[in-house]
Parts: sequence; C-alpha cells; structure tokens
Amino acid sequence: MRPYGGAIFDLDGTLLDTLGDLADSMNYILRKYGLAERTYREMADFLGRGSAYYLEQASGGVWRGEIFDERLEEYKKWYEGHMEEKTAPFCGCLEMLEELGKKGIRRAVVSNKFDSAAKELCRKHFGKRLECALGEGNGLRPKPAADMILAAAETMGLTPADCVFVGDTEVDLAAAQAAGMDCIGVDWGFRGRKRLEEAGMERIAENWAELEQMILEGKK
Repeated sequence: MRPYGGAIFDLDGTLLDTLGDLADSMNYILRKYGLAERTYREMADFLGRGSAYYLEQASGGVWRGEIFDERLEEYKKWYEGHMEEKTAPFCGCLEMLEELGKKGIRRAVVSNKFDSAAKELCRKHFGKRLECALGEGNGLRPKPAADMILAAAETMGLTPADCVFVGDTEVDLAAAQAAGMDCIGVDWGFRGRKRLEEAGMERIAENWAELEQMILEGKK
C-alpha cells in the first residue's frame, strides 16, 4: 500500500454535526411561508447536493423563479446567522485531524455548503488544522462534479492519486470517482452505512480511529 499525501473531507455530516442548525433554519423558512415543517430525518435525506436542492426538496417544489431565488437567499442569510447554535465537531474529529497533521498528511475541506458559511465554520472549528476550505458558489461546479476536489488537491500541491476523499453521502462518492480519487465513507453522517454500501462505497469507517487508520494505510 502507498500512503496518501492528503485527505480531503466533506464538512456537513462528516467533520461537523450540523444537522440541527440546517434543519432548524430550513424549518424557519417553511414555517414563515405557511409550509409544513420537516423532521430531522427528512432533512438529512435532502442534504448533500447544495442549498438550492435542499430548499427545493424541503419545500416540495412549490416555489419557482424569482420567488424561489428570494426564499433561497433568505434561507442562506438566516442560516448564516444561526449556524452556531447546535453545530459542533463530531467527538474525536479534532484529535484525528491533529494526528494526521503530525504524520504529514495534508488536510482540506470540500463542501456543498455555500462558500462563506463553509469557510467561516472551518475557520472557527478547525483553524490551522486545515489548509483550505472550498464551498458552493466559488465559481467551481459543486459535487458530484470533480472541480472543487481537484482544486483542493492542487492547492495542497498534490495529484488526485495522492489524495483520498472522505464523505458521508453518495454525492461524495460520485465526486471522488469523477476526480479519479479514492474515497472512504463514514457511517455516522447523513446517510448511514446501508445507504453508502448500496451506493457502492467500498471502505466505510465506523469511528475516528478506524478512519485515521484507513487514511494512514493509504491505497490498497
């Protein structure tokens, strides 16, 4: 096996437990405009493909055109003002990132969360533990396109073959495959082990120690 030079992580559901703030913010918009609120489980199924997809699914597709765009901007603004109420790193996340750094593994985040929120959350929770963070709306196509993953690898001075992408959804797997990059799933995120296995994820970590070991072991 050849060690990886870098690990690129999804953010929501992978490094950060963000479901509470994401769901509460969306339910605020739904409630404000007379639509039924959604459960956290429903919201988790809608997440992973960016804010517009999230709003469309949560609202049942009732808004179109300018109205949809207005609701989307309102959601983003509300979320940015309330994204720190329940959000926190998953237990063990910070220690794993630090250990990877000590062992020379470069680290970055690529998220379909809109860029300003992704960068702010990474700055606050991870600081120098990450070399870069990229989010939706930065001029690059979001996942499952490979653009942001390839840009993160390039920023770290690495090739796709040098890196592994770590995520919790089928979208993350598709993006890694599009980038020609290995992928490791985590079973504590938005989809769970069964859904990841059904999507074709071959390596799935049950905890941070196992994930760290998989990253350090490198390519099979």
